[in-house]
Amino acid sequence: MSAELATSYAALILTDDNVEITSDKLQTLLKAANVEVESIWTSLFAKALQGKDVEAMLSNVGAAGAAPAAGAVAAAGAPAAAEKAEEKKEEAKEESDDDMGFGLFD
Repeated sequence: MSAELATSYAALILTDDNVEITSDKLQTLLKAANVEVESIWTSLFAKALQGKDVEAMLSNVGAAGAAPAAGAVAAAGAPAAAEKAEEKKEEAKEESDDDMGFGLFD
């Protein structure tokens, strides 16, 4: 097991027990599990998670994907304008290929 994975599991265990995540507590938990991890990993994890709500981070993993969908719903009010813009872009692409004077199978 890698040091990062072991420390991640230890941090999740502490979070599940509603215990503050510190380097010492992570080291104690890892030592009890007979996993040797350099102290730098526990220090990094403790500093990175200090003051963060790990449960909220885990439960909101998919929430970031909702923002682009909301933007798409707001833009649905003007589909005709979007279609015209796409057609113009496609036409411009095709014209630029014709200007080159050669094709894929020439």
